[in-house]
Amino acid sequence: AYYKEIIARFADVPGGMIEAYHAIQDEYSYLPEEAIIEAAKVFGVPTADAYGVATFYSYFSVKARGKNVIRICESAPCHIAGAAEVVSALERQLGIPMGSSTADGRFALEFTECVGQCQATPVITINSKPYFDVTPAIVADILAEYK
Repeated sequence: AYYKEIIARFADVPGGMIEAYHAIQDEYSYLPEEAIIEAAKVFGVPTADAYGVATFYSYFSVKARGKNVIRICESAPCHIAGAAEVVSALERQLGIPMGSSTADGRFALEFTECVGQCQATPVITINSKPYFDVTPAIVADILAEYK
């Protein structure tokens, strides 16, 4: 499996497990169970520890999800600036509630904590790329970039 090649590339790198997880998630959009088990073997740690790393960081997902991960900030500045309306527009456009993925596997909707861009609220990120001052009116145009 391709994840084995990815893990092997980072086997001798300090902090390699986290780097391998990033690379695997870039490829699969989540960390498959068998990849975590393989990482435990390669990095010589108990499987529970490999899971611990995968579940500790909010960036990683251990369950399958849409390829394009859309996160919206749920901190106070974004909330005040109209994040709720943007959430409604995203849910309407994609036809799914927050915290789920589209049936075709293209998009996942997730909340996140502050992304450090409070001067340009509300903020969404798609695959970590930030979009600033988002309004319901521009949601469809942003999503069109990923269709």
